[in-house]
Amino acid sequence: MPTYRSVCPFDCPDTCGLLVEVRDGRAVSVKGDPAHPFTRGTLCPKMARYERTVYSPQRLMAPLIRTGPKGSGKFSPVSWPEAVETIRLSWAGIIDQHGAESILPFSFAGTMGLVQRNAGHPFFYHLGAARLERTICSPAKGYGWAAVMGETMNPHPGETVDSDLIILWGIHALATNIHMMHDVTAAKRRGAKVWLIDIYQTATAATADEVFVVRPGSDGALALGLMHVMDRDHLIDRKFIDASVEGYEALRTEVLPEYSPEAVSELTGLAPAVIEKMACRYAAAQAPFIRLGSGLSRYGNGAMTVRTISCLPAVAGAWAKPGGGLLASISTGSAIDAGFVTREDFQKTSTRSINMNQLGNALNDRLTPVKSLYVYASNPAAVTPDQNLVIQGLEREDLFTVVHERFMTDTAQYADVILPATTSLEHSDIYRAYGHYVIQRAFPVIAPVGEAKSNWEVFGLLAEAMGIEHEFFRQSADALIDKALECPSPWLAQANLAELKQGNPVELPLPAGYKTKFLTPSGKIEIRNPRVNPPLPLYQPPYGDDAKYWLINSPDVRLLNSSFNERDDLLRANKMLLKISPTDACRENLAEGDKVCAFNERGAVSFAVSITDKVQPGTVVAEGVWWIKHATGNRSINALTAQRLTDQGAGSTFYDVKVNLKRL
Repeated sequence: MPTYRSVCPFDCPDTCGLLVEVRDGRAVSVKGDPAHPFTRGTLCPKMARYERTVYSPQRLMAPLIRTGPKGSGKFSPVSWPEAVETIRLSWAGIIDQHGAESILPFSFAGTMGLVQRNAGHPFFYHLGAARLERTICSPAKGYGWAAVMGETMNPHPGETVDSDLIILWGIHALATNIHMMHDVTAAKRRGAKVWLIDIYQTATAATADEVFVVRPGSDGALALGLMHVMDRDHLIDRKFIDASVEGYEALRTEVLPEYSPEAVSELTGLAPAVIEKMACRYAAAQAPFIRLGSGLSRYGNGAMTVRTISCLPAVAGAWAKPGGGLLASISTGSAIDAGFVTREDFQKTSTRSINMNQLGNALNDRLTPVKSLYVYASNPAAVTPDQNLVIQGLEREDLFTVVHERFMTDTAQYADVILPATTSLEHSDIYRAYGHYVIQRAFPVIAPVGEAKSNWEVFGLLAEAMGIEHEFFRQSADALIDKALECPSPWLAQANLAELKQGNPVELPLPAGYKTKFLTPSGKIEIRNPRVNPPLPLYQPPYGDDAKYWLINSPDVRLLNSSFNERDDLLRANKMLLKISPTDACRENLAEGDKVCAFNERGAVSFAVSITDKVQPGTVVAEGVWWIKHATGNRSINALTAQRLTDQGAGSTFYDVKVNLKRL
């Protein structure tokens, strides 16, 4: 039985290498690739049965046209030419009456391949459509890192093995970065200690030696408190600071005095003695390593939080030590830039820009209305904030909505035209990662299921239909990738291109001493950055709401955003649970399994109660983004979240939300 290499396409830092067994043209099993330098042959529970997604009975097999009211789920199959012609006629009329800027593409990371993820950019640029600000994930995290470290490379994840203190800060690694645990486990065998700093005890807590639960949005205050103690007790690395850090003296005199253990205790909920102990032990570690998650950047103070935590390794001198430092998110864009697909040069004139976190507002704006929405590689009715407002917009009869999808998602229910999409086993692509330095090309290993077509193919059809004659849209995805690899960047040219072209995982080489080559304007770590406001890091409170409980929507190990909701084998257990502390359950007169409504000014969502001491009083936790058909009521988690943006980076604030509770 032949076996082919492929790549996990989902929005996860690990970007796993896959081995796919094919029998009679059908994928019969998906396993991890032992030859992949980072993922090393293991898969998460979701991808271990990926063929069940590929051949799900819920796959959309042909184009569909709406025949009933929006949201009714009533559609009839049509041919591809009929579907494309319906889109062409609608868009031609919309452009004639309202201009191309009234057409909005909506996509994100349903696939992380450079071609299929970005396939719509050149088409919509050429068409003159509105631009989408794709900032739903963690731009505040990137901003916070860059404010201190500039374009400095993040450490290789293998550095973890040489650390003696590993801090998993705001990351549920077992759900979102499982392969990092290979190195964490190896480091523990060599004597390393592992801390988890988070807002509740996730399943990852079982792998940690110590767990520190802080109040939502207070992580930056904790970092400042640790630095206060380190400075006060002369535990800083003065030699490293003098040689490699800009602005420490300003931090220690102008900011740190305000963040005593007592003051930070009031903000974080940790006892002053615990903060003292953490600071002393962090400073005493030979090579402390922080793996920083993204959830803590999804508050109104998200960028500042990341910026503040990013200062800690500088104060401890961790960058100069093998195994020390901080890993936020790895960028390999300078090795293979997505520009070979996106083609910014196709944008003839500037057009209006809409932030994807504020889709609800955009779809209900009558002054400058969006008249058509084209959705691919995303499910905005489930994953974007303020779900009620988004669905209200999707219900508009004057909004022509096209959804290119594999399944009948919440968003597809409101489409006028649905186009069946391929899975990653059915199309070509090339993948970077944001949790390691491996890149890999993937070829189709099976023929498209039903009448499914890839993003790249569909935009070629739409370009032809709309009279866009540029030859760029007539080439295959493989031809596009081949051209990109023919003229590699200087960094990519140092990798094994022959292996890459054949579909094998290839690790990009890292320059000697890269960890201490600080790519900032000053050439140093910039604790004080005069180009941003404020120039020094400090604690800023999150937004919060006028309600009683912080609501945290954490990852569920069975899902990835709203992906994998189609998998009955993953969803047999309880779905929409609200985890609540025994103290708060007693206060609200709630028992295990009771139905409860969480509500605020934006909406109301029903859950089943799960009482656990792993959640601190004042916080409630819901795991996973569930399709509405799996919900306890008629809405899912994002009916409660807000369209407010982060302090910098215009990112989402999914964790910056409060709710009240009512027993049902």
